[in-house]
Amino acid sequence: MEEEEEKDTLLVLRHKDGGVSLYIDEDWALERGVDPSQLIALEIPRKIYTTGTVQELREYVASSLESQEAPLDSHSPT
Repeated sequence: MEEEEEKDTLLVLRHKDGGVSLYIDEDWALERGVDPSQLIALEIPRKIYTTGTVQELREYVASSLESQEAPLDSHSPT
């Protein structure tokens, strides 16, 4: 049986221009004036979370958000 990969949670604020801000917890976001209701919690693989660069985190987050927003029928033949 394969072991499940350990993950950590990262909070994300998506901006209207498509950019993202990353927060490690709600308190840190609040200190920076972020409305907690606007945050999206994403599970990040522990390896990326602990040893990845900020750019790698942003790319993982962007990919995750895009996959969540993909229409359900996006792979159906037209």
